[in-house]
Amino acid sequence: MQSLTGPRIAAARSAAEATRRQVVDLTARIAAIAAPTGEEGARSAFVAEEARRRGLRDVTVDDLGDVVGVVPGRTSGPPVLLAAHLDTVFPAGTPLPIAEREGRLTGPGVGDNSLGVAALLCVPDLLKEMGVSPEVDVILAAPVGEEGLGNLRGMRAVVDALPRLGVAVAIEGHNLGRITHIAVGSRRLRVSLKGPGGHSWGDYGRPSAVHALAALIHDLDALELPAHPKTTLNVGLIEGGISVNTIAPTASFVLDLRSIDESALAQVGDRVDRLVTQAGRGEITVQQEVLGERPAGVVPLDSRVVEVATGVLSGLGLDPVCDASSTDANIPISRGIPAICLGLTSGGNVHREDEFIDLDPVSTGLAQLGLVTLELAQDLADTGEVTAPR
Repeated sequence: MQSLTGPRIAAARSAAEATRRQVVDLTARIAAIAAPTGEEGARSAFVAEEARRRGLRDVTVDDLGDVVGVVPGRTSGPPVLLAAHLDTVFPAGTPLPIAEREGRLTGPGVGDNSLGVAALLCVPDLLKEMGVSPEVDVILAAPVGEEGLGNLRGMRAVVDALPRLGVAVAIEGHNLGRITHIAVGSRRLRVSLKGPGGHSWGDYGRPSAVHALAALIHDLDALELPAHPKTTLNVGLIEGGISVNTIAPTASFVLDLRSIDESALAQVGDRVDRLVTQAGRGEITVQQEVLGERPAGVVPLDSRVVEVATGVLSGLGLDPVCDASSTDANIPISRGIPAICLGLTSGGNVHREDEFIDLDPVSTGLAQLGLVTLELAQDLADTGEVTAPR
């Protein structure tokens, strides 16, 4: 990459270091605002106000709570989308003590994804410090609904509203050095069984919804799943029954199916559907509800967007790791739009209340973000695409 020169890297490092403190402080402020999936309103309002205060153009908040603003480019090519999700896994009422000590910021959701949102908001300051403007518009989006059963609804809405989108980069706080270019698809189901119920002694012999549920889970666990492409099945939640001496009239479980290949995911889904249907016999009835579906897909390793990210990370002295995950990048990838997900720093205890991020590497993560953004914007200005290797 001709534009990734020593002076450009040095400028990015200097700008990132100058921006790091405000990013860290903003991360702490964002993390202190509760944002459970489906209840992101307070954080959405804060981010929208910050976006306006920082001079982003055309700041909007849609009906879901997705916040979108624009860093204007110098030409009219297809835009770059940078996206960092607003929501966290922590339910309403979770204490949110955010503390900085010994080079770490600790608290629920600081890395997933308060740091990502803070970095997103500071992109204009980062580019200003670098002394450059992007060649095309850079759209900054903070979508809702990335975690759990959010079903990526925010990112779906954001991408739906951008028919000319040239490339997308999802931003996560953790995993600096990771380039997620494979979208892990998923299908989440709630399976509910009902039976006649009754007394465990007096009505012995009637079918139990809990027993039928256990037999069904046993059959699901016995399914042989492909290792290539990697495909998984997990029962994560079980509910049911009334008391120890009651034949259970109801029982349910929540099932998670995943694969990096859409056809493999569909095939295992069909096999699950058959087993679920077969479980309904006699006085046992079965219903299933689709709770969420995330599309799978792959951006090839030799694609331009992956090449840019690996080149930038290598230029910053890091060893890139290309991997698979379920992120907001799933949506553009599934629609044929080149997309990846990048991390901003190291850390640990993700999805725990004692989650933490390391603060020193944030500078490198920000330098990466600035360089990748500018390089992709240049590609779109030059050729209108970023899909072809160069």
